[in-house]
Amino acid sequence: MIPSAFEYHAPTTVAEAISLLQQHGDEAKILAGGHSLLPAMKLRLAAPGVLIDITKIAELRGVVINGNVNIGSLTTWATLEHHDGLKSACPVLPEAVHLIGDIQVRNRGTIGGALAHADPAADAPAVVLALDGQIRAQGPSGERTIAISDFFTDMLTTALAPDELLTAVIVNRLGAGEGAAYAKFAHPASRYAIVGAAAYVKLDGDTISACRVAITGAGPMAVRLNEVEQAVLGGDGSADAISSATANAGTGMDILGDIHASEEYRRAMVGVYAKRALTQALARARG
Repeated sequence: MIPSAFEYHAPTTVAEAISLLQQHGDEAKILAGGHSLLPAMKLRLAAPGVLIDITKIAELRGVVINGNVNIGSLTTWATLEHHDGLKSACPVLPEAVHLIGDIQVRNRGTIGGALAHADPAADAPAVVLALDGQIRAQGPSGERTIAISDFFTDMLTTALAPDELLTAVIVNRLGAGEGAAYAKFAHPASRYAIVGAAAYVKLDGDTISACRVAITGAGPMAVRLNEVEQAVLGGDGSADAISSATANAGTGMDILGDIHASEEYRRAMVGVYAKRALTQALARARG
């Protein structure tokens, strides 16, 4: 298939990219890794009049680890997967990235592109939600920070303004007494999550003092399981307590059904994978 005709731009700075977004408005689409946009264009499911290719903006690439982890939006999955500093500072990220697609996808795909696209079956949204990350965005009015809990608003929809560019993803380093994990039931061909769960736990002695559990693949967007989090807070994280907290984890969720998995099956798997991720995160927090 051949996409419809479009105007092509390849800015080399963030300011230039934002100017192009302002100039072309709804006609324009941002091209990062291209794994979602280009197939949609070839199938004529998307037909932007203007394509803004940001892959030449060098300042959007790279990982900086200081008090936290700052990841440029154009940083590829492969870079994250093999980054030694990230494996130490926040190991759940490279571990989750390893489960994305295949080598070709990881060599080209970017974290910023995936989060901005907000595919309901993508892995990164759940992981960044569990890590309570932040999104750095830049537009004509300057730069702003968006809490990841406010970022996903609906299927394929985020809090980014039409003339804003996602520039960075920020997460905290994990320290002693903290653990995070990601587990998913992957589609055997695409490796997208039919259901995926990410969990973060912080221990104060033997007591769970902080907990976040996020689900992807099951509904129209990645969401936190607040009831599960509240059920385990203040407890000792025993196997029985985790089983009880996750047993009905999918009950209140908006669940999708399709040719890959029924609504009923996905709902059941929410509890299964939430339990797996939470159990592994706890084991890591305990050291």
